[in-house]
Amino acid sequence: MHRMKLLGAIAALGLTGAASPAEKPRRIVSLNVCADQYVLALADPGQIAALSSNARNAELSAAAAQARPFRTLRRSSEEVMAIKPDLLLGFPLGNGVAGAPPGHWNTLGLETADSYEAVTGQIRRTAMAVGHPERGEALVARMNRDLAALPRPGRGGVAAYYQRRGYMTGTGTLVDDLMQRAGLINLAAKLGKTSLAQIPLEQMIAARPDWLIVESGSERVVDQGTEMLHHPVLKDIPRIRVPQAWTVCGGPAYVLAARSIVTQINAAPTRE
Repeated sequence: MHRMKLLGAIAALGLTGAASPAEKPRRIVSLNVCADQYVLALADPGQIAALSSNARNAELSAAAAQARPFRTLRRSSEEVMAIKPDLLLGFPLGNGVAGAPPGHWNTLGLETADSYEAVTGQIRRTAMAVGHPERGEALVARMNRDLAALPRPGRGGVAAYYQRRGYMTGTGTLVDDLMQRAGLINLAAKLGKTSLAQIPLEQMIAARPDWLIVESGSERVVDQGTEMLHHPVLKDIPRIRVPQAWTVCGGPAYVLAARSIVTQINAAPTRE
């Protein structure tokens, strides 16, 4: 229902004659927390009309601090109609709007980034859409340089990205891409798990991973969901802690996550 209301608002706006895609947008609205991080990194502050409702949520957004000065959406469809943006970023159904007159509406859909290549592609597409392609190229070059400068991992091994209630992140994901960059093998690949899967403790212990990658902030039990991560049978598996906000979306935080994982691997004591 919420999405249908938003689509209705967009269709109505398309009929009013918004800015041509050839012009640099002046009223950008971001619809999700991943799009927020791209627009904050690439657009002029004066171009940003509104960010998503989670833009300032530090648990979900690596750019929460940068988002503080900007308006955030509360009731998307009504607010989008009032703002009359000339670019919607992170549009849920892709680029363009069916039924809107050509050249009267500009949207950029951003699918879930599941690799570094996808991240850099989204940076370039977003930079072009907001009218600053050179910023996209500069950001990609900086990220490439920073990744090339990472120290070599001191040792590899099998790792499981283990989350509350025993969920493990599978292959073909951004987390899986980060593991490979750090010289780790995703346990999900060995178990044939291609997406998010719930793995019972018994199966985790039988698999004997060398590392558990967990979200920062999971150091203590706060509810039943986090209790599983503190079961005594897991206590001897070394842990790599990464903020959820660095892996939930693609973007500049990819470098932060990669650096943190490699640094923690190299700092961990060698197991007997």
